[in-house]
Amino acid sequence: MIVDASMKDGDNVGKIFCLMGKSSSGKDTISKKLLQDEELNLRLVIPYTTRPIRHNESQGLEYHFIVEGLLAEYRKMGKIIEQRDYKTINGEWSYCTLDDGQINLLLNNYLLIATLESYKTLQNYFGASNIIPLYIEVEDGVRLERALEREKQETQPNYEELCRRFLADSNDFSKQKLEDFGVQRHYLNDDIIECFNNIKTDVLNITKKTQQS
Repeated sequence: MIVDASMKDGDNVGKIFCLMGKSSSGKDTISKKLLQDEELNLRLVIPYTTRPIRHNESQGLEYHFIVEGLLAEYRKMGKIIEQRDYKTINGEWSYCTLDDGQINLLLNNYLLIATLESYKTLQNYFGASNIIPLYIEVEDGVRLERALEREKQETQPNYEELCRRFLADSNDFSKQKLEDFGVQRHYLNDDIIECFNNIKTDVLNITKKTQQS
């Protein structure tokens, strides 16, 4: 990852937009639409995970799916920028962002799906003003319906893990935590087209302002 240390917290480098939200809030769908928009010209940052691949995922597209041993090697090499570990029904799964050459803030703007903790770590690494949080909101009942429908499509649905994630989200993305982390851009995803357009407008305004400064 390339960023000039003298430009951290400056306004003359690219931005990393961190798309956040509870499970089944539409992050994946909106992320794909943002990345496909040529006007935005965002580059995807692909994270790494040790969790099993799902039936509708592809290696190197949503995630780099790796085993624990390889993650340990990356750790020894000092490649891990941020890492989150979750105790699930099926064991402990890790998610992380690596210093693997994907990011060059001197040239591009980027998008990644993040948690509040990874967002904060990225701020510390790249400079707070270079990391922009975008939080998607969906009513809990709607999210639960979406999560159930998605889980039903799995070869072996894991409803216990679904419930664990759903309940954990209430703590992980509580109103107080969002305020404490300074996340102010909230986007209601009742209508995905409207939600996407609102996010696109803000991203364009931020990137244009950076280019003009």
